[in-house]
Amino acid sequence: MENQSAPKPQSALRAFLSGEAAGGIILMAAAALAMLVANSPLGDIYTHALHMPFGPTLSAKLGPMTAHLWINDALMAVFFLLVGLEIKRELVDGRLATWPQRRLPVLAAAAGMAVPALIYLFVTRERPDLASGWAIPAATDIAFAMGVLALLGSRAPTALKLFLVTVAIVDDMGAVAIIALFYTAKLNLLALGGAAVILGAMMLMNRSGVRTLGAYMLGFGLLWYAVLLSGVHATIAGVLAAMVVPIIKTPGHPDAEDSPLHQLEHYLSAPVAFFIVPLFGFANAGVDVSGLTADEILSPLPLGIALGLFLGKQLGIFAAVWLAVKTGFATKPRGSTWAQIYGISVLCGIGFTMSLFIGGLAFAFPVLVDEAKIGTLMGSLLAAIIGYALLRTAPLHRDHGREEAEQEAEIAADGDIADMGDA
Repeated sequence: MENQSAPKPQSALRAFLSGEAAGGIILMAAAALAMLVANSPLGDIYTHALHMPFGPTLSAKLGPMTAHLWINDALMAVFFLLVGLEIKRELVDGRLATWPQRRLPVLAAAAGMAVPALIYLFVTRERPDLASGWAIPAATDIAFAMGVLALLGSRAPTALKLFLVTVAIVDDMGAVAIIALFYTAKLNLLALGGAAVILGAMMLMNRSGVRTLGAYMLGFGLLWYAVLLSGVHATIAGVLAAMVVPIIKTPGHPDAEDSPLHQLEHYLSAPVAFFIVPLFGFANAGVDVSGLTADEILSPLPLGIALGLFLGKQLGIFAAVWLAVKTGFATKPRGSTWAQIYGISVLCGIGFTMSLFIGGLAFAFPVLVDEAKIGTLMGSLLAAIIGYALLRTAPLHRDHGREEAEQEAEIAADGDIADMGDA
């Protein structure tokens, strides 16, 4: 007799929203713990443990591997693999699959990256040596922002959560391109050629109908090492590998159990959200601020990043959404008020994970990396607090209860939202 109580496969969207929210709260705790440890008598032990040689020399450029390198260059490649899977799913079978669906998040993300970069360059205009940090305030941290939204409960409309996720995913695409194009060292052409051969073999597996995840994970490992040797940052291997993992389209239904991309995304979601990203936050957020003066905190580098994240994100994203809606280019997220959209725009100024990551790539001197961390922490914390306060006090849409019930039912039944526009 057929088992009719077999569990229905959970959609990647629902798993993503719940996983990112819970993971974001853990990330906040990890970052706070890192700051406490770095400013306690354990600060020297914390720093020494992160940078003590721990493993072989995989690359002459990097030297002996340390805990910090394993986290930033290896574990974060898995994070970027998940980011790549999310990007591919949304472009092929999700909320970015058609141009009408892409309009608003692409426009908002583009403005939300450009304006913070311009503000940063303006604040640091008298320090040419700081120009390489222009991309630090351009990123949005999905996990951290979703964690803040989780604290709001039902006051945060589902359509706005989806809007935040899609903007952040487009934002991630831009950040990946920036890292590959602007933060790449001198290239090792032989290793780069080897990476191209490995990627080509993985593409051939896809075209040949190979659906075994183990084969793609082996290819990912080989690709990671080749990219590490090439001079391109090793984490880019994660995004490249994700692009060749096969996907079976499931429009209007929960994810297919035999879709390799959906399977891998489900497998990686929990480890990335609850282990890799919090570990990265703990290893990178710790900076000793005990001896800092107000002049140092408000120096061009941290101030440029903080203002870029807090002011640049809200100005760029809100202005882009307002103009798109007023000109008819796109529709306002369903069931949301302008006050709530402004609150979400502020919340997008949380740039924690990717901003810390790019800050580590932008500068060679530890003192500048630490200043970049301070700016990232200041801007992200300010955006989180003000964004939360705005969304907590913002008036709800007149149809809030009905809209929420309808969208929750759509997610539960279909695994995606076909229409995020105002009814």
